[in-house]
Amino acid sequence: MLRFLIPVIFVLIWSTGFIVGKAVTPHADLQLYLLVRFTLTALVMAVAALAAGAAWPRGRGWPTHLMAGVLMQGMYLCASYWSISHGMPAGIMALLGALQPLFTALYLVAATRTQLGAGTWIGLLVGFAGVACVLAPKLAAAGTGSITALSVFSALLSVVAITAGALVQKWLPRVDLRSAACVQNVGGVATAALAFVFVGTPQWDNTPILWAALVWAVLVPSVIGTTLLMWMMRHGEATKVTALVLLAPPLAAIQAYLLFNETLSPIQFGGFALALVGVLLARSAHTGINRTGLASSKDKTRESR
Repeated sequence: MLRFLIPVIFVLIWSTGFIVGKAVTPHADLQLYLLVRFTLTALVMAVAALAAGAAWPRGRGWPTHLMAGVLMQGMYLCASYWSISHGMPAGIMALLGALQPLFTALYLVAATRTQLGAGTWIGLLVGFAGVACVLAPKLAAAGTGSITALSVFSALLSVVAITAGALVQKWLPRVDLRSAACVQNVGGVATAALAFVFVGTPQWDNTPILWAALVWAVLVPSVIGTTLLMWMMRHGEATKVTALVLLAPPLAAIQAYLLFNETLSPIQFGGFALALVGVLLARSAHTGINRTGLASSKDKTRESR
């Protein structure tokens, strides 16, 4: 029962991530907001880890956990929130975030020379065709509601970052989730600080909406959501709940429509469906390949020892 409930709760929480960013945009600079969010999350997790006497990373564990945080927390959210602040709709950003399995499949080809099957290639083509359908009307538009090539590039950069971070996460030294989350959020703090210096502004209006969004983001997506994500990765559940994870973009799109009146045209609805089908095809097709690759790597490691 727990293995079913955790993915469901995670998806419900994860779908609110970009909605929070959209809500905060009029009230604070998003890079400053992320800097505060990561700092508070790191403090919360540090207190929890210290109170429980949790084990902390040792030796090389520190830089690898920090790198995972730079990628999965810092670069992922800083790039995606920058994109949102420059016109990317929250629902579309959530859809782009769901492309991680497609980028993982491409990584297998580029870095490990893995031979992907026909199902994976079909999934890649269908997925990216769906994304093109979703983005095309917004890119072709001008003025309010339009997006730019730069905001799309930033959004895709965020997907590359979380893909790399997930790959790093699989090989991290196992320590308590609370201490791991603390160290990784420190990596997020460093990234957000740099982003704030180069592209941020001191905008912060202290409205109740801003503080409510910050409290929600720290306690729910950051503390609970990230902990559930790390738990699923450690227990191999991420590959078993693909259908549930793919509910995050539609849920985010519905929330964006209800809260911000973001709408999708018929071709974008079709693109949404195509993209999610493509991700599902690619994910299911390359899961077996990925497991085989991991097993081979472990065998080689044992032999080298």
